[in-house]
Amino acid sequence: MADIFPLRGWRYNSALSAEIDAVVSPLFDVVSARQRAALYQNPLNSIHLSVPRAEPGLPPGAAAARRLAAWQAAGVLQQDALPGIYAYYQYFRLPGEARERCRKGFMCLIRATDWGAGGVVRHESTLPAAVSDRAALLADLELQTSATHGLYRDETFGLEALLDAAIADPLCQTEEDYQGARDVLAVVQDAAAIRQFQRVLAGQTVLLADGHHRYEGSLTYRRAREQAAGPGGYSGREPWNYHLMYLTNAASDDLRILPTHRLLLDLPGPAGPLTDAELLARLSEFFTVQTQAEAQDLPDLLAGKRWAFGLYLPGGAAYKLRLRPEVHPQLDWPTTPEVKDLDLTVLHYFVLERVLGIVGAAAQRAWPSVAYVRGLTECLQQVDRGQARAALLTNEVTMAQVEAVCRSGAVMPAKSTFFYPKTLAGLLFASLRDEAAGSVFDEVFAAQ
Repeated sequence: MADIFPLRGWRYNSALSAEIDAVVSPLFDVVSARQRAALYQNPLNSIHLSVPRAEPGLPPGAAAARRLAAWQAAGVLQQDALPGIYAYYQYFRLPGEARERCRKGFMCLIRATDWGAGGVVRHESTLPAAVSDRAALLADLELQTSATHGLYRDETFGLEALLDAAIADPLCQTEEDYQGARDVLAVVQDAAAIRQFQRVLAGQTVLLADGHHRYEGSLTYRRAREQAAGPGGYSGREPWNYHLMYLTNAASDDLRILPTHRLLLDLPGPAGPLTDAELLARLSEFFTVQTQAEAQDLPDLLAGKRWAFGLYLPGGAAYKLRLRPEVHPQLDWPTTPEVKDLDLTVLHYFVLERVLGIVGAAAQRAWPSVAYVRGLTECLQQVDRGQARAALLTNEVTMAQVEAVCRSGAVMPAKSTFFYPKTLAGLLFASLRDEAAGSVFDEVFAAQ
């Protein structure tokens, strides 16, 4: 079950917190090259810690560690005097909606349990290179620069009143982040309130929504520290046993998952690249293929329909694809019924494997000719510009599907979910150094 603790967070000092928009940054796996180039221009931006660059004579991790030490010594980053659980609200609007939504959550430390141990479960696979990169950065910094996103479920919404009370007195807030959201950070430092958070989460298994590589990086780093300490050389209470996580209630209506479309940069065939006509002919073996007048209409035509996809080809050719139900039993991947039922599993099996010959989930994750894009307009533009051979449009995954897959013990195809909005790096940092040990345990509150 989930084992959570407060922390004495490291944050930007009060002057920089008042200008927090200038120092926060997108997460390492969503920040674009253009965004990185702009953010690096500010010598105090958190990008220098979360996605560091090499500096003269220093590799990226060592450069980040030197910068972190300088920031702490100069008071750029300061540690809170008392441990707490940090309320984190994100206010946002979805395209076409006038209503402002608010995703309510909180950041804390959670025991970094191995997959299958019952504390945290995943729904996506990871890439070893990205995990190693995150683990190496943890070793260099001994600091977590951003929170992963986990989900618990509480139909009674028992923690929201505590969060609402805290958020009324914010520590800092953005005016508008890179994705159009307004981010507000506050802290709960009352011992009784923190124990209530712990009680609610104690009976939960947390579903990891976003940040699989960072979480697994924490597991890798923890194992390395255990091995270095040797048998009996650690208690299990050291800071490196914990992971910084942003937790939100899966029962909330303001937990949004956006679709992630697929761009095909190449159309391999048995005798060379497929023509558009050959692609359509091969797809028709498994799908009903209907020509559509307007590509912009495809999302509405797909909405709520099982195993339905949009296809966009050069020259403005748009099609609706729908799997013929009688061919679904051909999907013979060794996975659970919950995963086989997903739209994206159908797409990856029948289009990538059966039509294009990219066989197996591992080969598909490594295939360089598929790109993952969220926006419909970007998909269409890349095909029109000749940057992609085809765009495959899909519906979003539902929260019920995510939970069902996690309960089944399986994982979804790569890039199945895009929880929106993304959290920010730089709002809160968590130390993994040994001297931080006293900040995570209940006895810290004995003197309060």
